[in-house]
Amino acid sequence: MKTKTSTKKTAAKKTTPKKTAPKRATAAKTKGPTEKNLDIYGAAPLPWSRALKQLEAGTAGSYWLSTTKPDGRPHVAAVGALWVDGKIYFTSSTRTRKGRNLAANPDCVFSVSLTGIDLVVEGTAIRITDRPTLLRLANRYADQGWPASVSGEALTAEYSAPSAGPPPWNLYVVRPITAFGVATAEPSGATRWRFDNTRET
Repeated sequence: MKTKTSTKKTAAKKTTPKKTAPKRATAAKTKGPTEKNLDIYGAAPLPWSRALKQLEAGTAGSYWLSTTKPDGRPHVAAVGALWVDGKIYFTSSTRTRKGRNLAANPDCVFSVSLTGIDLVVEGTAIRITDRPTLLRLANRYADQGWPASVSGEALTAEYSAPSAGPPPWNLYVVRPITAFGVATAEPSGATRWRFDNTRET
């Protein structure tokens, strides 16, 4: 006895791809520092841009670097510093007091007088040894009138400030952790800024 077997044909389900909205290119947002108003007379907080514009323009006065001696006493010296891409770069011989201090304790403080605002920047000094950064900063120093060139993992030149010590000079970078600004002209005020330090140096 023959049995008929029926085969069920199942229609293949056609799936139509879902339409997705085209991706829009979004510009990377630069996160600014968080601020705290330190003024006690009712003045508004100072915008970080007030200091940043002058730092980026290279119109700052002398940079003063504060380090700590091994016995805990403070040491302050003027340095030839550059503000580049949100960081402070400076040079020092390993034989100077500040160079020896940084080797033992890289935490440091910079102070600089800007037009209408005095600025203090706290951070940690890191020595730079990669050649591309050394070359880039040597060119920046040359643009400022100091004919620096790369020698091994440091910078050298025919001359430098006596406070820099003998060549070669190590290149250091300080990324701001905390900064304090006090206005010396209207609009007055005093502000503390804290920076996001999670990005690479």
